[in-house]
Amino acid sequence: MESIGGGPGDAAHTSWLELSAGALRHNVEVFRALEGGKGPSGALGVVLKGNAYGHGLSQVLPVVHGLVDILYFIAPQDALRVREHERAQGLAPRQVVVLGAVAPQEAVVLAREGVEVVVADRGWEAAVPVLRAAGLARPLRVHVHIDTGLGREGFTLEQLPGETRFLMDARDVLEVVGGLSHFANTEDVTEQGYALAQVDAFETGLGLLSAQLGTGRVLQRHIAASAATLVLPRARYEARRVGISLYGLWPSAETRLSARLVLGEVPSLRPVLSWRCASQVVKWLPANAYVGYGCTYRTSEPTRIAVLPVGYYDGYPRLASGKAHVLVNGRRCAVLGRVMMNHLIVDVTRATPDERPVTATLMGRDGEESITAEALAGWAQTIHYEVVTRLGAHLRRVVVE
Repeated sequence: MESIGGGPGDAAHTSWLELSAGALRHNVEVFRALEGGKGPSGALGVVLKGNAYGHGLSQVLPVVHGLVDILYFIAPQDALRVREHERAQGLAPRQVVVLGAVAPQEAVVLAREGVEVVVADRGWEAAVPVLRAAGLARPLRVHVHIDTGLGREGFTLEQLPGETRFLMDARDVLEVVGGLSHFANTEDVTEQGYALAQVDAFETGLGLLSAQLGTGRVLQRHIAASAATLVLPRARYEARRVGISLYGLWPSAETRLSARLVLGEVPSLRPVLSWRCASQVVKWLPANAYVGYGCTYRTSEPTRIAVLPVGYYDGYPRLASGKAHVLVNGRRCAVLGRVMMNHLIVDVTRATPDERPVTATLMGRDGEESITAEALAGWAQTIHYEVVTRLGAHLRRVVVE
């Protein structure tokens, strides 16, 4: 039997994502420039979790691998894909850190591959005998997570140094090389009092940890994600881990405002992703015709519609029904009726003169108009983080310049 592809994203009638390699390179340079030439340059890390924030790990990794110093993941399996890529391409290994939970047997594999992990609780004690039994050639490199006020993973100041004592007894298999934390509230505010209190707590916790280790080794410190890297210079330390802004998206409107105040200008971030879809059919509907499930929309005049083979299965939010627009030939076209599992219906009456196929832009630029991830998130009553990370893994992703 002849093949027509391995999944729904290979269908001829489907939407696809275009990823700008030029935008990725530009955004990396924006964050490189924040070093400012003052003091030693810190390592620039980027976060590729969640399928590279929905953009596609397979597509983003080859572009950024040679541009940055550290690659961060949640899933250990994704981290191992970096090593596979490096071996296949004959590349020098990058520092790779798994921020998420790791099982003991996974820890053995990561240690052998030179991938680093985060120790965030005493559950890691169970991994020690497993690592010893594996007969590792080198210990697993670990970063200790300090909970400075997010209330998620990590050792609180009250737990330090008591609950990290097991690390001293496991130096043969666990080598402490860094400390990290996560900010709780840098994005949604312009006043950073809570964040600065977290920095104070971080430094206190690091002091306790360093005294306990007693090796005199300088730990790699990392707490700044995109927002803090932009607006909280004190938090940059030896490493920064840029997530959402690698992809050209601002963490929030408040971060953009704060960046102007702190940096004296607003850095130019370029969105990496465009989402496009060719029409399945273009046709006329008469006045007073119902459109879509539930008869929630009725035409007030003869209307030319385009049926697009894309829907909430692909990640287009159903809550955007009746509010969203797409772009066709550089013009805004309203989404009519309900977003369906596999279809959108849009009004192209004023965007095209006939019933020939059209290509719609669901996110991205077309001519002088653009639909941003933030706009689509607003129509769907959510955040742009959710919009991009929910883009279907089955969708075809194409790297363009």
